[in-house]
Amino acid sequence: MTDKTTTPDIFETRESAVRGYSRSWPATFARSEGAKQWDEDGKEYIDFFSGAGALNYGHNNPVVMKPLIEYLQSGAVLHSLDMKTPAKREFLETFQDLILKPRDLDYTVMFPGPTGTNTVEAALKLARKVTGRQHMLSFTNAFHGMTLGSLSVTGNSMKREGAGIPLTNSSKIPYDDYFDGEIPDFLWLEKVLEDSGSGVDKPAAVIVETVQGEGGLRAARAEWLRALSELTKKHDILLIVDDVQAGCGRTGSFFSFEEAGIVPDIVCLSKSISGSGLPMALTLFRPELDVWEPGEHNGTFRGNNPAFVTATAALKNFWADNTFQNELADTIAHLHQRLDTIVEKAEGASIRGRGLLAGIFFEDSEAAGKIAAEAFQNGLLLETSGPKDEVTKIMPPLTISTEDLDKGLDIIEAAVLKFAPAAEPALA
Repeated sequence: MTDKTTTPDIFETRESAVRGYSRSWPATFARSEGAKQWDEDGKEYIDFFSGAGALNYGHNNPVVMKPLIEYLQSGAVLHSLDMKTPAKREFLETFQDLILKPRDLDYTVMFPGPTGTNTVEAALKLARKVTGRQHMLSFTNAFHGMTLGSLSVTGNSMKREGAGIPLTNSSKIPYDDYFDGEIPDFLWLEKVLEDSGSGVDKPAAVIVETVQGEGGLRAARAEWLRALSELTKKHDILLIVDDVQAGCGRTGSFFSFEEAGIVPDIVCLSKSISGSGLPMALTLFRPELDVWEPGEHNGTFRGNNPAFVTATAALKNFWADNTFQNELADTIAHLHQRLDTIVEKAEGASIRGRGLLAGIFFEDSEAAGKIAAEAFQNGLLLETSGPKDEVTKIMPPLTISTEDLDKGLDIIEAAVLKFAPAAEPALA
């Protein structure tokens, strides 16, 4: 047993300075279950982080762990690149029957590599190949990943600077309500696309998050997304929806774009598609866009069979009918009712996001960080979001109990009242 009181912290002495979450939450987490984690000393934390959205069904959910353990003990194939395996077959059949067909979606499924940035890179590359055009449009405050292609369509300046080279062949356009409703949606975009003398190259695609998970939890209105979809169709531009964080039920429906009634040309999924936190990603696209040559885009870890197993189990247990989605709607309603109450007690605060990808924006940009730090001290893992970390980001497991949800929200409310209380009404 390591003596933690006398032994230098190996995380401090050997791990790179690039580490981030361990600075905000300086605990060593040893055990996890459902919506909770425990550190080495046994302190309990309610988890409103969910592995940055990779654990929508909670930690070590028995629904996915039991079939995973059985698979691991069976001698079945673990690593298969893009070869055929029974685990991959069952996942594809289940995804087709439970997710695509009920939503009348006809998407080809590509396994691009195991992470969110892998699926975004594949989507951008495919859009350029299909259209023969290079330019991409993305939105203010967007985040799409940390590799060079994904960074080129990301808005965060700090993350972009990490590239070390110019990030070209993309332009940023205003996200929904960027100008506080003072300028009509897509005014600039429509003008330049229709003007042959604008000097703006026609883009291959527009990539959008329906809720900007890292960009301040801005949620696009359904009518704004419909207008964007219509505009891209009109000008023969592909529409890519990055559903890496907002998908897999996080906003209340399996895909975050369902509420708007749109059908993107390409969809990026990762994080919770495996159902267990195991690495897995999908790039979905209309069959006529499948112009890849065999092996033209590949990756060693596309065939993560344990992730196929847990993904299949999650889909069968949570998405075979409407039961889970209806329960989720109740959880979402309860969360937002509580947030309404908390915001009424806070100075300069408002609710951001959709579903269980929600949070509280504070006009005082330092408040959210203080609240998150206080929450950690009181046993809650709470992240911040936005270019100035001005939003507390509430992202519990979709399966969280009302009791645990309320415990976490009570911790947030107490921290809000400590660091951002509403001013007392003036006496008459």
